[in-house]
Amino acid sequence: MRSEFWQNVVAQAGQNGAGEQLPFFSLAPMEAVTDVAFRHVVSIAAEPEVFYTEFTNASSFASPKGIHSTRGRLTFTPDEKNKLVAQIWGSRPADIKFMAHKLPELGFKAIDLNFGCPDKAVVKSGGGSGIIQTPDLAREIIAAAKESGLPISVKTRLGYLRVEEFRDWLKLLLEQKIEVLTVHLRTKKEMSKVPAHFELIDEILALRDEIAPKTLLQINGDVKNCQQGMELWRAHPGIDGIMIGRGIFEDPFCFEKSEGGHSRQDYMNLLNQHLDLFDKHNTESNPRKFEPLKRFFKIYVRNFKGASDLRAQLMLTKNTDEVRQVLAEFGENYEDMIENYARVSEEYHKNKALKSKT
Repeated sequence: MRSEFWQNVVAQAGQNGAGEQLPFFSLAPMEAVTDVAFRHVVSIAAEPEVFYTEFTNASSFASPKGIHSTRGRLTFTPDEKNKLVAQIWGSRPADIKFMAHKLPELGFKAIDLNFGCPDKAVVKSGGGSGIIQTPDLAREIIAAAKESGLPISVKTRLGYLRVEEFRDWLKLLLEQKIEVLTVHLRTKKEMSKVPAHFELIDEILALRDEIAPKTLLQINGDVKNCQQGMELWRAHPGIDGIMIGRGIFEDPFCFEKSEGGHSRQDYMNLLNQHLDLFDKHNTESNPRKFEPLKRFFKIYVRNFKGASDLRAQLMLTKNTDEVRQVLAEFGENYEDMIENYARVSEEYHKNKALKSKT
């Protein structure tokens, strides 16, 4: 029987006019990206049905010395609890069990196990996609997490070195009767250097239907927005969910159901809201470093005249107040700057035309 958490997620996705169940959409868990502040920014722009925390190391959580490093990763607000999944990773079943038992006490209603991260340090420790090479350990970790009583899902890749590994690897995971299987359609070796293997979706669906028809299948890799995700679903209607990762860096409005244009001011408003949320969650008990916030500037400051100059100025700032000051000055001088750009462009083309005649 499907858990209440995932039943609600599926229900929120709704049906189309023909009565077909539509796929749910989620924002992929990303290190130093999907924290509580950014999740709320995405919700303001266009909200998916599911969010995931940054992935959190179970061994750090189980350690008196390391647990402090996990607090920010697991921070969430009450309005998130019905659509937020705690993503955890590790290679020690005892630590996974310990953390999984504690997560309900923190208010989480679902757990996702990371069996797909290709980071060298994570893999070297036996976690992430390194678990693909140790199937017996994968079984132990899933069993340990299940003792929490929360619904367990897994995010993984097709294989470690070869694409063909997916047949045995995904079969093993499906046999564990997990609630959701999220498949990034590349191997660990491929990283993100090759296109996602969309050609394998139907075979993966057939494998799911044969082994664990009640397990929800979510696809990840090279899907940049909701419209592209819906096209993928129409081509493969057995897909239950679509996870978007890097697409959020190209467009914070990527979860909009219908594609629409957004003004420069729309993006600036989102950036200012992000600054406010950063300050709100930057508390004495859970201090946040300012420097990592700079990686978000490129999400909002792009595709308009003067964007590169503005980004350069923002990268020199040292706190959110300085960022706000730069943004305010940019906004005040924007019309003059556009006028100057137009004048310079006109002079350039005139000079170019004169040179071509001589």
